[in-house]
Amino acid sequence: MTKVRQDAWSHEDDLLLAETVLRHIREGSTQLHAFEEVGDKLNRTSAACGFRWNAEVRNKYNDAIELAKRQRKEKKRAAAKNAKQPVVTVAQTKQAESAEAENVPEQQTLTMDSVIQFLKQLKKDYQASNQSRQSLEQMKQENEKLREQVSELESKLTRTTKQLETVQEDYQVFMQIMDRARKMTVFEDQDSLQAPSFRMDKNGNLQQVADGTNQ
Repeated sequence: MTKVRQDAWSHEDDLLLAETVLRHIREGSTQLHAFEEVGDKLNRTSAACGFRWNAEVRNKYNDAIELAKRQRKEKKRAAAKNAKQPVVTVAQTKQAESAEAENVPEQQTLTMDSVIQFLKQLKKDYQASNQSRQSLEQMKQENEKLREQVSELESKLTRTTKQLETVQEDYQVFMQIMDRARKMTVFEDQDSLQAPSFRMDKNGNLQQVADGTNQ
């Protein structure tokens, strides 16, 4: 199957690469074999895995690499002690020396295509990062505008509520004034009604005297 994966390396991919390389070192294998194993799992080329290891991941695991090398030596010493024939010890020593030699020129597996491929991917990641930052900044600006609009609407609501309370108070005062005016009008109408005047005629009969007339 052709390995054409060119997307960015995730944290999980880097972790798998580191664990695989350290395991191969402990077991006395070569890092090239580790790159091939990771490439098969991640659908990437071994060259891309090697470039990623040397350029980004390796510096983060210097202590772990040294520990893995010590574990490999201790494992080989233990195997040598348990071996019955000296020939086995010699063979193991040669294998260790060969593994050490193969571990040194790791960067020789890099090709120009893998370097170009990595730089293209790095450019894509950088552009995507810039777009994400721009989108985040735009969202922050829009969020700030929304907060300002909400604050303005809250202020308007407060002013409108106060105005409504004032109108209600004015209405109550107006109704009280109208009620007093109505009562005063009734009293004035009652005062304007005068009692009728009577007089006695020559025959001894009472006659009502019209207002404003003297007879």
